[in-house]
Amino acid sequence: MINKVVASVKEAVADIGNGASLAVGGFGLVGVPNVLIQAVFDRGVKDLSIVSNNCGVDGGGLGILLEAGRISKVKASYIGTNKEFERQYLEGLIELELTPQGTLAEKMRSGGAGIPAFFTPAGVGTWVETGELPIKFDGKGGVEKFSKPREAREFAGKKYIMEETITTDFALVRAYKADIQGNCVFRKAARNFNPNAAMAGRVTIVEAEQIVEPGDLDPEAIHLPGIYVQRVIQLTKEQASIKGIEQMTVRQRA
Repeated sequence: MINKVVASVKEAVADIGNGASLAVGGFGLVGVPNVLIQAVFDRGVKDLSIVSNNCGVDGGGLGILLEAGRISKVKASYIGTNKEFERQYLEGLIELELTPQGTLAEKMRSGGAGIPAFFTPAGVGTWVETGELPIKFDGKGGVEKFSKPREAREFAGKKYIMEETITTDFALVRAYKADIQGNCVFRKAARNFNPNAAMAGRVTIVEAEQIVEPGDLDPEAIHLPGIYVQRVIQLTKEQASIKGIEQMTVRQRA
């Protein structure tokens, strides 16, 4: 039996170096591996390539790496309300490849499944297909680098474009429960991109709110098999309890 639990978060990220590529789970503030992200920040590594739904928020999640100038490339679905992300992109400080959300999720999942590319209708007839998305600005109002045009084909009379899949050096993931062999269960909305990101990483590191023994998890309830996971760390109760709300809306009382 392989025990994948490591003693500390510092040990878990010890081999993440400059220039590494990271697939990171989470959506907004939900299911974000904040403890692992902080540990990467504390290592002082830079020139990181990030694959994630978004790049955190100002002062939170991946936002702390972004604000410190540690990220050079991002593949994401949207910028959201992250003003620093927007600023760095428009000023030509980072490369950003905007990708349809479902396509991004499938690029990570397929990469982990050993599939090199797939065809999708998402993006047909847009700048995604024609390769006109600005990847990097020159800081003077012009575009230094554009996206690559996609190969197009028809299947059953419908047009599709080809997307290459994604694998990364590491993946950072937040789970609700994990056993010592790396099998993971995610809770409700925190599942989001986490299983897909985990599949994309050559070395996948999981921070878990609870760690249990093999056999304690119902096999039918496992969302991510341990074969995709190399390291697991146990969160403290305090770390596990920190769950932010990105935007709160309440109705006016009468």
